[in-house]
Amino acid sequence: MPLTPRRPRSRRLRAVLLAAAAASVVAAALPAPVPLGIGDPLFPHLGNPGYDVRSYDIGFTYLGDNSKPMEAVTTIDAMATDNLDRINLDFARGTVHGIEVNGRPAEFATADEDLVVTPQSPVHAGEPVRITVRHTSDPKAALDGGWVRTSDGLVMANQADAAHRVFPCNDHPSDKAFFTFHVTAPADVTVVANGLPTARERHGGSVVSTYSSSHPMATELAQVAIGHSAVLHREGPHGLPIRDVVPAADKARLEPWLKKTPGHIAWMERQVGPYPFETYGVLIASADTGFELETQTLTLFERSLFVRPEFTEWYVDSVMVHELAHHWFGDSVSPHGWADLWLNEGHATWYEAKYADEAGKRSMEQRMKTAYALSDGWRAAGGPPAAPRASAPGQKIGIFRPIVYDGSALVLYALREEIGERAFDRLERRWVRDHRDSTATTADFSALASRIAGRDLSGFFKAWLYGEKTPPMPGHPDWHTQKPKHA
Repeated sequence: MPLTPRRPRSRRLRAVLLAAAAASVVAAALPAPVPLGIGDPLFPHLGNPGYDVRSYDIGFTYLGDNSKPMEAVTTIDAMATDNLDRINLDFARGTVHGIEVNGRPAEFATADEDLVVTPQSPVHAGEPVRITVRHTSDPKAALDGGWVRTSDGLVMANQADAAHRVFPCNDHPSDKAFFTFHVTAPADVTVVANGLPTARERHGGSVVSTYSSSHPMATELAQVAIGHSAVLHREGPHGLPIRDVVPAADKARLEPWLKKTPGHIAWMERQVGPYPFETYGVLIASADTGFELETQTLTLFERSLFVRPEFTEWYVDSVMVHELAHHWFGDSVSPHGWADLWLNEGHATWYEAKYADEAGKRSMEQRMKTAYALSDGWRAAGGPPAAPRASAPGQKIGIFRPIVYDGSALVLYALREEIGERAFDRLERRWVRDHRDSTATTADFSALASRIAGRDLSGFFKAWLYGEKTPPMPGHPDWHTQKPKHA
């Protein structure tokens, strides 16, 4: 059979083929994918260099079974801060179907818990980049954080390093971003997420619920609640919308606790200033988590906290205030690195203890005296407040030790004793005002405290935050530490 003559290739086609060949050569020349990190000593591979995420747009399709993987699409809009031949994302426990970078298909591979994306063309510093990942999100696989299966659905618990078990992200609190969630679920299922609802569309027997945040958020604070829940609405100070999400059968039983929230917010505003977000609410889950979690605008609580008779009213109140206080300390002002965790938990514990002192007649001074006695033991076990030891392998929340709770509230007590109550109160208000919607470091806190006190406090903070031994308590020469039991 005679050969059919070939048509001359167009210049455009030749250019496309040459570009594709060049891209193949570049891809072949790149080294093997490796997990990266931004240098956090507690989580070496968490976060990724080279870009700053501006927003996440995340869609989940929930079919009514909380044990099966959900189909999901995550779109990340970011700004490149370096020239990037590859882009590392944190992602694990899901199956990736495909990735596009700036609308063009991209190659990808996995390296430990990183998803390593190779775009067709390098991304240059200063350029915007959009990464769209089609993937699954598996509630059954994330046994060490991420999705938590409840009796009737799902909630998220991403602290400290588990958001990437739910969706691809830059999973470090230093890279805060705006979030939008679109959740498709059966019409009889309630969906609530961070922020406020912006759309609700019905498609046959399913409803797509859309929520968006008005303030940037760390990945560890993301929340999507799916289940057969009641959503209860009320008004907080200055008209703040409050919506609580509770098991439908328990709404009357839980109301005595839920109605306390406006008063809690008003109390916190008297301490440090206006509530920093567009809404607040309590999410009560029918699950045994062993913790409560300050997910932004919608705090996660275990049902058992409110129904077990051994928990007294003052105790439950103070725990509710602890998680609320995080919305100033930890959510609005986020830690720049995980060694700054003491700023989150120390402050939340401080206001928890202060509320218990005022409303529950539980002495703050006695609590701090007890903490002082135990502080050397806590430092020996977990390191000093601002230099905590990394958690043991397989213990993802092992950094949440007593030293970052009462041990760090003790530092704030010592600071108040050192600089006086009026200066301390100014410091607290300035801190949350100056760093609102941002991140901050221990050094930032020390510098601000020195400016407000009118003298250099670096020596004070070095001893209290980094010393192996607890310094003498200002104003309380009679307080003594106990010898660590294992010493």
